[in-house]
Amino acid sequence: MLLQNKQVAIVGGGPGGLTLAKLLQLKGANVKVYERDLNKEARVQGSTLDLHDESGLAAIRKADLLNEFKNNFLPGADKTLILDENATVFFSDHETNREEDFGNEHFRPEIDRGALRKILLESLQPETVVWNRHFISMEKQNEGWLLHFKDSASVYADIVIASDGANSKIRPYITDSKAFYSGITMLEGNVYQSKDRTPYIHSLIDGGKIMAFGNAKNILLGQKGGGDLGFYVSFKTEEDWAVKIGLDFSDKTQIAEWFKKAYPEWSPVWYELFEKVTVPFIPRPIYCVPLDQTWEALPNLTMIGDAAHVMPPFAGEGANMAMLDALELSECLTADTFGTLQEAISFYETNMRERAAKAAQESLENGEKMHSKEALKTMLEFFAGE
Repeated sequence: MLLQNKQVAIVGGGPGGLTLAKLLQLKGANVKVYERDLNKEARVQGSTLDLHDESGLAAIRKADLLNEFKNNFLPGADKTLILDENATVFFSDHETNREEDFGNEHFRPEIDRGALRKILLESLQPETVVWNRHFISMEKQNEGWLLHFKDSASVYADIVIASDGANSKIRPYITDSKAFYSGITMLEGNVYQSKDRTPYIHSLIDGGKIMAFGNAKNILLGQKGGGDLGFYVSFKTEEDWAVKIGLDFSDKTQIAEWFKKAYPEWSPVWYELFEKVTVPFIPRPIYCVPLDQTWEALPNLTMIGDAAHVMPPFAGEGANMAMLDALELSECLTADTFGTLQEAISFYETNMRERAAKAAQESLENGEKMHSKEALKTMLEFFAGE
């Protein structure tokens, strides 16, 4: 095996990094994951994930974790409502009979990010994840790399795999290619215990998702595990909107007033989200890597997930692509097909760039559709299969 007697360092403990660590350990590789979170109890933010049969679920099956996944996914969390700005329901599939049809390519079960992380963490060998390791830089040493962390000792690895997200500090060691701004910014908010705090919207969403469209803007909401609700106010604006607007994102009153002015046509129904939110809000300018990016493969360094191909979230492919990266890279690194690690990495990266470009293109196109004046009509036609 190409990884025999090699120490592998994965920087970043998200779904992609943890999946890769599990898959490599199943093949007998020596792996460490360096994660900046203080410990495993650090709260995992973000919406739930819907895993796709050909990518995220394929990796789960390969990792022998499908039973654990089935015990932790959120039945019914894929239920969808499409509303206009007045919260009028134009589409609902809540009455559709649902079956746990694992193996069906169209079945996309949802799982809370925290639950998925827990499944992956508990499947790893003890002390695989090294917590509180904030990556700063690295330098070549012998045939590998010396990694430097904030307030921690440096470590050596023969192979480094970047899984450190959209703002990856390792990506520049591989390519000068930079992500571009998509033109869309999302403002993320979270409501804890939404049943008590936002009762109307909680009853409306009923454990599923809401997509509301109006005036080339939208609000996307999803029920999380534990009774929490995550939502995103999504709109087209300048890249530096969060800086120029001069808002205190820790002040819910300021954000509520901004929403009323920026979304003047939207019903007061939505105001309870801003009144009961747990601050701070998080502004998220949405980026995408160039669709034609390329670089020459290195013999001891590569990347997966958002570090390699950050894209807009409007096709639901981010985490799925990261987990598929983990699956394909693990197979390349542990196969007998390649003569060298560089050949294995090159094969993986070529395929990864090609499929990521297709997913990114779809995400960009969906983002434009969802922020157009015809967004409601377009999305209704999509869900109707027209």
